[in-house]
Amino acid sequence: MTREIGIGFLGMGNVGSVVAATLLERADEFAARVGAPLVLRRVAVKNPAKPRDVELPPGVLTDAADEVLTDPAVDIVVEVIGGQGDAGDYVRRALAGGKHVVTANKELIAKAGPELFALAREGGAALRFEPSVGGGIPVISPLLRDLPANRVQAIRAIINGTTNYILTSMAQRGESFEDALAEAQALGYAEPDPTNDVDGHDAAFKLSIMASLAFGTHVPSTAVATEGIRSLTPQDFQYARELGYVIKLVAIAERRDDGVLARVHPTLLPDSEPLAHIDGVQNAVQIRGDLAGTLTFQGAGAGAAPTTSAVLADVLDIARTLAAGAAPAWDPGDWRSGETLPVDALETRYYLRMTVVDQPGVLAQIARVLGDGSVSIAAVQQKETDAEQGTAELVIMTHAARELAVASALVTFEGLDEVREVNALLRVEGGA
Repeated sequence: MTREIGIGFLGMGNVGSVVAATLLERADEFAARVGAPLVLRRVAVKNPAKPRDVELPPGVLTDAADEVLTDPAVDIVVEVIGGQGDAGDYVRRALAGGKHVVTANKELIAKAGPELFALAREGGAALRFEPSVGGGIPVISPLLRDLPANRVQAIRAIINGTTNYILTSMAQRGESFEDALAEAQALGYAEPDPTNDVDGHDAAFKLSIMASLAFGTHVPSTAVATEGIRSLTPQDFQYARELGYVIKLVAIAERRDDGVLARVHPTLLPDSEPLAHIDGVQNAVQIRGDLAGTLTFQGAGAGAAPTTSAVLADVLDIARTLAAGAAPAWDPGDWRSGETLPVDALETRYYLRMTVVDQPGVLAQIARVLGDGSVSIAAVQQKETDAEQGTAELVIMTHAARELAVASALVTFEGLDEVREVNALLRVEGGA
């Protein structure tokens, strides 16, 4: 055995507690694998007196992050605080001081990745972030280690377990969004404030990281066109099923000749697609390379145990290199500035549900408005009618059309007396 390798923690919540417990319980096993003992040196938390699910060694807990960041016996810092504020400051200081960092902080990497990578290089430190995307699913490592010979062409992913659980409940049990969300919160799958999940921001952070790694171009999360799932209704799931589709919140990034187009939104997927059958809190990531073809990574995308798997994979990899007397050389590369495209550049198929006046000639008028924008109707069905209100519900599937043309048609529909409401507009991936 070589010298001991010191581990310090910033934060000790659900994930941090499981990471620390596993590190302590499997100390002998990890030492044998690494070639050196891994020793828990410091754990910085806001309230050291708070009861915790893990029994830590005496004298380890502190309320001062400085004790982690300046302790020469701490080689690897595990950041499990989250967010950009204190966590960002601490990670920057650790890297500048030459300490290796493992983080699960997707927001920080998505927003400040290039800056942090530069700090790591300057400080001779490693920055690892496998747990920031996909929980226990290996995604970052394959992109950096296994697929660099490929020109990655596209990424498609179901990458948020909370929304996937909600959408599965709505599809399989006909629940409303509100009821499915309440159930997810009761089970601990959704936070009391679910905004980041249900409005698509969490998935956008993760797609930002994956797309930047895959394409070598910084794709800021602000450049990811993002829509959430709040507006979906049980009718949309019923009609999608009748048409042979499933509705999922899908994160998609595509390399184009003129830039990268990245988007997160509710999507109709053909029932024959593998991603259409990723249910509950499961996640899946599809990566399409020019050499490897399409690879799919699937598993638990969140939760303390799966995230612990990813955190410790990074910790052990750094420790193994240090034990061998070398410097961790894994580098995510320079995310050069590049062109990111707005969703207006998209061309795809669309599902449109609208409430119209139930009278002759209305469908022809709708077809004319769409046709004026070169939006061709592939199929149309009249669903529910309301004799008292004199309205009917139409479901329209288009052929491939430009996003701008469809958006322009919606504006025109708003000015027509015959159109009472455009209830839903969803993009379609795959299928004829």
